Amino acid sequence: MSLRSNFFSSPSPSLQPAAMSALSHLFSNLYSKTILLFTLLLIELILLIRSLTRLNLKSDKRPITTTQYLKLIENKYPTIYYTKKLKPKLQQLDCSVCLSEFEDGEKIRKLNCKHSFHKDCLDKWFQQYLATCPLCRNKVLPDDVVARYQLRNQVDQYDGSDEEMVFFLSAFHGRHRFHRRFF
Repeated sequence: MSLRSNFFSSPSPSLQPAAMSALSHLFSNLYSKTILLFTLLLIELILLIRSLTRLNLKSDKRPITTTQYLKLIENKYPTIYYTKKLKPKLQQLDCSVCLSEFEDGEKIRKLNCKHSFHKDCLDKWFQQYLATCPLCRNKVLPDDVVARYQLRNQVDQYDGSDEEMVFFLSAFHGRHRFHRRFF
């Protein structure tokens, strides 16, 4: 057999299974990476659509910041400084949130329900819970204001950062020990 006929002849049967196995492995990896890429693109598209729909909210439905929220509370229930002269006007002489007695010069808020609290204690309560009195649960602010403040908290849950996305996607990949322990 000449060199030319040897070159153009089909490969030996022993090489074919190895080549087919390598080719199969290559296509398998390519398929997995393509699926992963399309999954990433789909997630990014969903996040983009969600963020765009939130931006298109009507102006009266836009979230309010914590500063704006606290300013609304301040306007409706102004801060007063506790003095001994206020004792007869107050229903209680201690803050039911921190359980401390009021002392001269401390900032307090008196609600319409006649309950009084330290300003800072009540402001933290309003930020963490609904805008209600901690004792009697009477509403302090209208529901729409509270909903707009809570909407800000929901929007802040995913800030669009790459770190969150990398963490999320690395769990799918499964190469990191951290994820194998917890997922």
